[in-house]
Amino acid sequence: MALYLIGDVQGCDAALGRLLDEIAFSPSRDRLVLLGDLVNRGPQSLAVLRRLLALGDAAACLLGNHDLHLLAVSQGVRPLHRGDTVGDILDAPDRAALLDWLRHRPLALHERGVLMVHAGVLPQWTAAQTLRLAAEVEAVLRGAGWAAFMQRMYGNQPDAWHDGLAGAERLRVIVNALTRLRFCSAEGRMEFATKDRAADGAPPGYLPWFDVPGRRTAGDVVAFGHWSTLGRLARPDLIALDTGCVWGGCLTAARLGANPREREFIEVRCEEAQRPGAGG
Repeated sequence: MALYLIGDVQGCDAALGRLLDEIAFSPSRDRLVLLGDLVNRGPQSLAVLRRLLALGDAAACLLGNHDLHLLAVSQGVRPLHRGDTVGDILDAPDRAALLDWLRHRPLALHERGVLMVHAGVLPQWTAAQTLRLAAEVEAVLRGAGWAAFMQRMYGNQPDAWHDGLAGAERLRVIVNALTRLRFCSAEGRMEFATKDRAADGAPPGYLPWFDVPGRRTAGDVVAFGHWSTLGRLARPDLIALDTGCVWGGCLTAARLGANPREREFIEVRCEEAQRPGAGG
């Protein structure tokens, strides 16, 4: 069985279809993991969700910040923003089924020796801890009180993790790290003001999360998306796959070998691009 990781689709269903054709994807023999931001900005968010839902267990999909935004909008917690393109989902006859499927997606996965998240991992967290913390949020999103949780999910504080965090603040830090993180300090304090810089453009006092000295997942392979200005990055310990599809770049897949450090990259140009931007 081939395992393919795919970066941020963001509503570009035609590009996703071309990429699946390019890799000759077969649901009966292959598996996909999409690294979050399935929807928004691109023109075909509804088609993306319907395609992925129809693939069943052949496709695992992580939640990204845009996916959580859709869920929040659906509950009246957040307004639609200029540039949002999820109205077709909100107006769809199968809206309830699609949103229910979406809120049951994971925030982190670990397969074939690779830890997979949408955005990043705080330096204090091990891979096992990351999965446990993701599961805390997943349980809330899948529960009866998920809409109330969405009302408390947003905010930049606390901006650092400590084990004594509880309640909404604890869950907020987990969500922010897994779906929004790009830069943090050596102590793991997150920075959210900077969105459109490459990794070498960190604000003073901050580093890309994956370059923090002593990061506890440094011995693991971590795959992520979210950072279109970073683009494709392939290090022994990292696989970054947001190649800015919706912003005029490509949609990229990584085919993993038996050893997670063995990868083949396949990409298609996106014809649905709207305008240049930072994405994420």
